[in-house]
Amino acid sequence: MASKRREGEHPSVTLFRQYLRIRTVQPEPDYGAAVAFLEERACQLGLGCQKVEVAAGRVVTVLTWPGTNPRLSSLLLNSHTDVVPVFKEHWSHDPFEAFKDADGYIYGRGAQDMKCVSIQYLEAVRRLKVEGHHFPRTIHMTFVPDEEIGGHQGMELFVKRPEFQALRAGFALDEGLANPTDAFTVFYSERSPWWVQVTSTGKPGHGSRFIEDTAAEKLHKVVSSILAFREKERQRLQSDPQLKQGAVTSVNLTKLEGGVAYNVVPATMSASFDFRVAPDVDLKAFEEQLQGWCQAAGEGVTFEFAQKWTEPQVTSTDDSDPWWAAFSGVCKDMNLTLEPEIFPAATDSRYLRAVGVPALGFSPMNHTPVLLHDHDERLHEATFLRGIDIYTRLLPALASVPTLPGES
Repeated sequence: MASKRREGEHPSVTLFRQYLRIRTVQPEPDYGAAVAFLEERACQLGLGCQKVEVAAGRVVTVLTWPGTNPRLSSLLLNSHTDVVPVFKEHWSHDPFEAFKDADGYIYGRGAQDMKCVSIQYLEAVRRLKVEGHHFPRTIHMTFVPDEEIGGHQGMELFVKRPEFQALRAGFALDEGLANPTDAFTVFYSERSPWWVQVTSTGKPGHGSRFIEDTAAEKLHKVVSSILAFREKERQRLQSDPQLKQGAVTSVNLTKLEGGVAYNVVPATMSASFDFRVAPDVDLKAFEEQLQGWCQAAGEGVTFEFAQKWTEPQVTSTDDSDPWWAAFSGVCKDMNLTLEPEIFPAATDSRYLRAVGVPALGFSPMNHTPVLLHDHDERLHEATFLRGIDIYTRLLPALASVPTLPGES
């Protein structure tokens, strides 16, 4: 039997496990239960609670701890409530039971991505309030839906609404990744997702003939060009120990479509690609390169975007930046080694940065294998609890950043 609550278990761990049991799993997440859970936390902590329905059934829950100086911009602590699907047969324990083994590992979908961070925010705020602290800047905690499917009915809509503008966010923390070493990874930017479908048209006919100018031949040329580019970027990453994955552009062929029968040469075929474009890439020139690959393959080869992010932004990690100085200063005081990187995939931080809110992606999980979206996603309770300690130090520093130009 899975452990529900062990005698002597830390109440923060119990709360974490309770949140993990809420099945906010795509494609049919139980958002109602998550919102009710968060409303209860707001009531217990004496926080303001606002629910903003950005799309049908898609609610952003905002918990607010007012600061002492309303003229200052606020600190935004963001997390998403949804989790990715599971293949239950590959798990050692029920992914929604929040099983804790004898060694202290908590198994559950969302254990790393990112229900741990949601509870760490809440428990750090609880601890600070109990200790009687007050800070100049208001702290808002936003719990958003649908991040795992692109955030299009979540943060993407929320940042366009007056309720978001009213938060007056000056700086944000969002999700990061675990780090298997002693260091903590912090993400200051991320790659732009470009999902591209290349369609090739050509002469059809009987499968027994050597037909010229077929859709397959021309599509093969484009695929070859793109995969050659992929290999070039892969070798660039492998040859430079200083480079991290987020600093190069990756691409994978993810879908091939076309044909109706074995003996019919199709008139149309398509290939779909998942590009993750590094933030220093000239996007206009890169799109022209895509166009060039298609044109070189022959007539009747086109491409279109299923997703195209064109607003890559970089959050400052310069010591002269007051937000970074506050964040990194706490980490230095706690003897935490930081590894600043570009996030290799995509998070809701991109929507925040695009509207001018600097954001860092940070999930305080070191000595932890990266298991987000994986079977047996898990987190050790000691790592989880230390994360609360870290946020309990970070929040006072960030919420006490001195008045910035334009805030007085």
